[in-house]
Amino acid sequence: MALIDITAVINGETVRESVEPRRTLVDFLRETLGLTGSHIGCEHGICGACSVRVDGEVIRGCLILAVQCDGARVDTIEGVSDSGEIADLQAAFEKRNALQCGFCTPGMLLSAQALLHHGNVPDRETIRDHISGNYCRCTGYQAIVDAIEAVALARAGARK
Repeated sequence: MALIDITAVINGETVRESVEPRRTLVDFLRETLGLTGSHIGCEHGICGACSVRVDGEVIRGCLILAVQCDGARVDTIEGVSDSGEIADLQAAFEKRNALQCGFCTPGMLLSAQALLHHGNVPDRETIRDHISGNYCRCTGYQAIVDAIEAVALARAGARK
């Protein structure tokens, strides 16, 4: 199979690689680049474990091909974590025991950051609706909603 050359900015660094045309973005990130924070769950775009940000939008990494990201900016959980962008969310998840096995956590954090990015303070129903595309089999979601709500309120207080 012929390989296709792509160039993308992954977590702020320019990456040039040759990839199989059918390789998904999440497989490329995990297997080629060693960025294993995004997980492979259902491989149908349902569970949210493979979530990454492409050009600022949270997408399912199992539903997009790596070649479709040629010229794109891709941010993984490693990138947003290392930059400190989600440090408050990570601390809130830990404080409120909003993670247990950790499999869903990267997708949950990226989704939560997308919700809170614009500085709004969503109500609990909006938070639940926003994370509804991310399956968690351990926590029951209560602690996750608590953590996201706490960060939203703290960020709003910091802006005052």
